[in-house]
Amino acid sequence: MSLNEEVDLLRAIPLFAKMEPSKLKLLAFTSERLTFRPGQDVCRQGDMGDAAYVIVDGDADVIIDTPGGPITVASIGKNDFVGEIAILCDVPRTATVTATSKLDTLKISKDLFFRLVQEFPTMAVEIMRELAHRLEMTNNQLTEANRKLKEATEGAG
Repeated sequence: MSLNEEVDLLRAIPLFAKMEPSKLKLLAFTSERLTFRPGQDVCRQGDMGDAAYVIVDGDADVIIDTPGGPITVASIGKNDFVGEIAILCDVPRTATVTATSKLDTLKISKDLFFRLVQEFPTMAVEIMRELAHRLEMTNNQLTEANRKLKEATEGAG
């Protein structure tokens, strides 16, 4: 993929849509292109985060380890962005991301990610929007799980 094709790809991602073409070129040039095979982990829950990933092509599952076993909490694909929580909050990865098909990504280092956020307030706003959306989805899933649990315990008692 050429540098211009990678710039076009980045421009299609809401997080980067409002960045100047020259900055997108810099991002495309300084990020690392990685390909993962089906079943291969992009990152693992508990590992320290050193980068975020933009999905260029393919699909992956977001999996959380629980005492009852792993749970797939989301499926992601082209133009999605993962790994930002660990680098924003300086905490271990909150989930494992596993390729479910051939997965092409752009790996954005922690340092580059923070430089971009500082230079582009609109990017910071897009990150907040995405994180708020994920929180809303999580709250909806928890509400539904609690409802089912309540129904199950009331039906058994």
